[in-house]
Amino acid sequence: MIAVLCGGVGAAKMLGGLVQVVDESEITAIVNTGDDTVMHGLAICPDLDTITYTLSGSVNPETGWGLTGESWQAMGALERLGGSDRTWFRLGDRDIGTHLYRTGRLAEGASLSEVTAEIAAAFGLRLALVPVSDDPIRTVLTLPSGAELAFQEYFVKLRHDVVVESVRYEGAARARPGPQVIEVLESADLVVIAPSNPVVSIGPILAVPGVTAVLERRRRDVVAVSPIVGGVALKGPADRLLVELGGEASADGVARYLAPWIGTLVIDELDAGLASLVADAGVRAVVAETVMSTPDRARNLAHTVLGSLGSPGQPRESSSQREPG
Repeated sequence: MIAVLCGGVGAAKMLGGLVQVVDESEITAIVNTGDDTVMHGLAICPDLDTITYTLSGSVNPETGWGLTGESWQAMGALERLGGSDRTWFRLGDRDIGTHLYRTGRLAEGASLSEVTAEIAAAFGLRLALVPVSDDPIRTVLTLPSGAELAFQEYFVKLRHDVVVESVRYEGAARARPGPQVIEVLESADLVVIAPSNPVVSIGPILAVPGVTAVLERRRRDVVAVSPIVGGVALKGPADRLLVELGGEASADGVARYLAPWIGTLVIDELDAGLASLVADAGVRAVVAETVMSTPDRARNLAHTVLGSLGSPGQPRESSSQREPG
């Protein structure tokens, strides 16, 4: 069984590769909920929905989020009613159906884990899609001025075009891991950290009590894929956030950030020259093509990740390893 720590588009693509090479029922995706919000009175879980829509083949190909074939009549109606200041967070008409269902079920007393499983089943997913916690966690970013922004204000409204001084995960210290989250992390044959933003996608997962303790114990069995290629984030502000928080926007910067919890980091061929620096951080480097621009490349990366630890029971190398192209 494979456990995957997930957040957003990069994780959705990684899972899309994994389901091509292993039985989908053998995968448990543990998903960030720090991006979750309430908008227009609706409970919205962007990372859970992006993964659900992507794996079901329903995601809007133009945006990478939301559903294909969307219309925007609800947003248009809201703007006509004078709510234009509230439509910076766009919800398509089809997508709203998901949020209406989630909001209604939560109001009835269902847990987020239960509702997520119901939505995933309705979209035909066979993997286990699990929120890291059923308790609310909210990523909050502090600016140099001292002003605080909720994640969606930072990411969507301001297009992450502001400098960040610090990040906190409100509610995480009090949150309980979701049902079976710890059990899955302890029993999985392999734990994968998908190529997601280390600060705002993986950080909230790591902040839930009990998660890092398991990863530290199982560090040899934890493989991450770097979301930084050639010093740049493929999507979003991961590169800038790493620098703003005192780190480095590079594969070895990712290695140092995640070193307490990972034994192996898969880095892109473009960053092969950084393999020794990754090793200096105490992390084994595996070099491969990591840009999942096609389903075939996602499948190839999944093969690399699954093979990165070698055969069970065999010694694992501490030096970098070049994967065949």
